[in-house]
Amino acid sequence: MAAETNESWNAELERLIRTSLQSIRFGTVSLVVQDGKVIQVDKSEKIRINRSGHIDGSGI
Repeated sequence: MAAETNESWNAELERLIRTSLQSIRFGTVSLVVQDGKVIQVDKSEKIRINRSGHIDGSGI
């Protein structure tokens, strides 16, 4: 039973990381590891507003 729970947790973690990576255009996705296990996923996205007032993620 523990192996099945660990496998489903790993699948959920992989899904979360993939979703974070697919949904970000410019920025970072960081994993926080404690005692050899991922305990947190942080996503930081950069959005730049150019001089003409348009929002653009390029060039960052």
